[in-house]
Amino acid sequence: MRSSDAARARETRPPIGVLLREWRAVRRLSQMDLALEADLSTRHLSCIETGKSQASRETISRLANALGMPLRERNALLLAAGYVPRYSENTLVTPALERMRQAIELIIKHQEPYPAFVINRHFDVLMANDAAVRVNRLLMKGRESPHTNLLRQVFDPDDFRSVIVNWPEVAEKFIRHLHEELAAAPGNQTAQNLLNEVLRYPGVPARWRFRDVEVEPSPVLTLVFKSDEGELRFFETITTFSTPRDVTLDELRIECAFPADDHTAEVCARLARSGTA
Repeated sequence: MRSSDAARARETRPPIGVLLREWRAVRRLSQMDLALEADLSTRHLSCIETGKSQASRETISRLANALGMPLRERNALLLAAGYVPRYSENTLVTPALERMRQAIELIIKHQEPYPAFVINRHFDVLMANDAAVRVNRLLMKGRESPHTNLLRQVFDPDDFRSVIVNWPEVAEKFIRHLHEELAAAPGNQTAQNLLNEVLRYPGVPARWRFRDVEVEPSPVLTLVFKSDEGELRFFETITTFSTPRDVTLDELRIECAFPADDHTAEVCARLARSGTA
């Protein structure tokens, strides 16, 4: 980003003090707590928050580390302080991420004959392997999903929600993930809008409007689907990039579904052999 672009971006973003106070509130940190974590004096942090003192890039990095900020939010903090963002954001089709894209394609290809797909932080499905397409066609009886967003697929009664046997458990898991995304990036208006949207679907409990920090989720959730081949049961693993230096990679998740019983494994293998759903 050019310096002129950074200047225009700063005009539309909250000042650094507002961002820091917002993040401290989400992380439940006092000024003293954050100052200690970032190895700063409380007075210096207070002056940064009130705009009386200019934070250096190195200071901003320490604050971002102490707050556990994602790369996108670190860039926003740098912009708010008057600096050019540090981390690039490339799409998966750009040459800069060619090797990473090849690695992703290799992972989801080797997941065959079981489903795998790639999603971003807003649960948009960016890529999927052939197994995911075959299983989806089986579950939906050949009907295409009206959504490319995983949350909308799970919450819309006219989409995959209609075939999820244990929908309350599955939906609550996704709501928890969305609340965690908002906690990790409190300024993420897209995620907030998405939360508001899915909460409006029928049958969604009012208590899901608030983040539940008291109840610990079960270690593994089995997703149970009804189909013409009987119930299909899967559990999932999530793969992320280690120490990414690009915003896109930082926000990508590769979700791989594994059969939770022999019947599900057999159906997936048979679909792969037939090449159709």
